[in-house]
Amino acid sequence: MRVEFDQPMQASASAPDARRIIESCVHCGICTSVCPTYDLLDHELDSPRGRIYLIRDMLQGAPVSPRTRAHLDRCLTCRACETACPSGVEYGQLIDIGRQELERRIPRSLPERGQRRFLRRALQSPRLLQLALRAAWMVRVLLPTGLRKRIPPLPQAAATAAWPASAHARRVLSLRGCVQGVVAPGYDLALARILDRFGVTLMDVAGSACCGAIDQHLGAPQAAARTMRRNIDAWWPHIEAGAEAIVLSSSACGSMGADYAHLLKDDAQYAAKAQRVSGLLRDPAELVGQLWDQASLPLRALAPGRDRLVFHPPCTQQHGLRIKGQVELLLQRAGYQLAPLAESHLCCGSAGTYSLLQPALAGRLRQRKLSHLLAGQPLAIASANVGCILHLQQDSPVPVRHWLEILAERLPAGAQA
Repeated sequence: MRVEFDQPMQASASAPDARRIIESCVHCGICTSVCPTYDLLDHELDSPRGRIYLIRDMLQGAPVSPRTRAHLDRCLTCRACETACPSGVEYGQLIDIGRQELERRIPRSLPERGQRRFLRRALQSPRLLQLALRAAWMVRVLLPTGLRKRIPPLPQAAATAAWPASAHARRVLSLRGCVQGVVAPGYDLALARILDRFGVTLMDVAGSACCGAIDQHLGAPQAAARTMRRNIDAWWPHIEAGAEAIVLSSSACGSMGADYAHLLKDDAQYAAKAQRVSGLLRDPAELVGQLWDQASLPLRALAPGRDRLVFHPPCTQQHGLRIKGQVELLLQRAGYQLAPLAESHLCCGSAGTYSLLQPALAGRLRQRKLSHLLAGQPLAIASANVGCILHLQQDSPVPVRHWLEILAERLPAGAQA
């Protein structure tokens, strides 16, 4: 797919990446077979191939309109197309470039800009989130059913307990994050407890915050870059002091962290540091699996009949990080029977802020995903990303939980490894 950019795009720093990605597409259409929005809407311009055409035409100077934006906005950025593509088209990078360029060429309406600015600020402020969550629970019974279901449960006291106090020689770094740190602090606590049993300390790094994905995917790359630099600055002294990995319990944050090297590659001050940070990124399943191969992880026995789970692999884990099947192996190793899952490659509809901005499509995808997850009559659904868990639990008749919490609650009290 040849491309000749217009003058504004030729001057853009993202032009080389855009050209390389667009010209790598061979129009085969395999991506359409795994695209959730194409499957739902049956429209070529709501497929990865169609959106690549739209982006190419825009960057060559073709007129763009709100209709162009609608097709790009409907993309979940699930990146299933990247996993399926035989040509290695880096669609996730291109959709970011296309959206950012579209924002420059036809700015959104004032209400739309206000909505996105509010989401960016509110979701990245733990203080605001805490206040909003507590206020929502105070008036929850007065709200309509649809809105009531969208309020996350308040964290249990056990989820906010202190992390293990042991200071092991082996250390890995965490991220304070934004949404997860408020609504689901137990995920990081569970990871810290599991690693502690293997003689590894998970460090809660002061100064780190949101991974940057919210800004990046809501058309604010400069703000995302500032967030990435802040996290690198927070992690860097610990990296230089010998921390061996960065391990993030949310697969969405992990996928974003893996992209730091690319997103900051033109930053003279941070490019090398970002490269090292991305290289240190490990998914919890990778690290726990490696440690479990080297030492035992004592777990309390499962109660009879309590072993049937199903695992929902987040898109950020299977398509972003390209880690598929590893959590399932760990759960099976822990004694669980995993129900089969049809269409495991398809997005559940969460996709960061997508479920807030495109609720109708997100709701259809959730119902489709739940129908497959519940087909095997599991006692609970396990996953690896806070967004997927919050989204699915709105309509799930069975608990939806992080796999780390499921394992950690079976750790016996007492001695470490």
